[in-house]
Amino acid sequence: MTTGILGKKLGMTQVFDTEGKSIPVTVIEAGPCTVIQRKTAENDGYDAVQIGFLQMNARHAGKPMLGHFQKAGKGTFRALKEVRLEGTDPIESGSEIKVDIFKEGDTVDVMGHTKGRGFAGVVKRWSFRGGRATHGSMFHRAPGSIGASAYPSRVIKNMKMGGHYGDERVTILNLKVVGVQPEKNLLLVRGAVPGAKNSLVYVRRAVKKQGN
Repeated sequence: MTTGILGKKLGMTQVFDTEGKSIPVTVIEAGPCTVIQRKTAENDGYDAVQIGFLQMNARHAGKPMLGHFQKAGKGTFRALKEVRLEGTDPIESGSEIKVDIFKEGDTVDVMGHTKGRGFAGVVKRWSFRGGRATHGSMFHRAPGSIGASAYPSRVIKNMKMGGHYGDERVTILNLKVVGVQPEKNLLLVRGAVPGAKNSLVYVRRAVKKQGN
């Protein structure tokens, strides 16, 4: 059995449990993913599959990737991901992996890229307090002193400063699967996951599962 699947974040909504309490959930269109390549312990030293998600026009793929996709004979894909296998699984190249690898109550990790926010100052990027807002202060959202006098006469590495904010790979651990809709390829996960709407995410079985 595969340990994960690629998907697309559709957005957030709420569902209600048997007691009428609302549960905030993220809706993910998970799969179906096509197995492009099968790796075995005999040939590669480990068992895994390379899966493809979101089909695209072949003319947008380079010649090396076209040859790679043609071995599976299932078209070309925008996103590829290598996923480890659990146990002895008969999955072969060309087969499909669907959202039913998960069930309600499972614990999963979700990986995605956060929204890119361009250049940001220290107040927005690092939550600096900033200066006084009074008249004549002259110090509001500036970073303040960054140097170190005569020694070492340079800016120390990893100083928190303004710069590019967002568009980073983030993994949210131990999210609970609230619902699975195989007929629509939908996965409902409790809470928020990184990324904008329609962004690519990867959902896997939790690797650091916490006890309830």
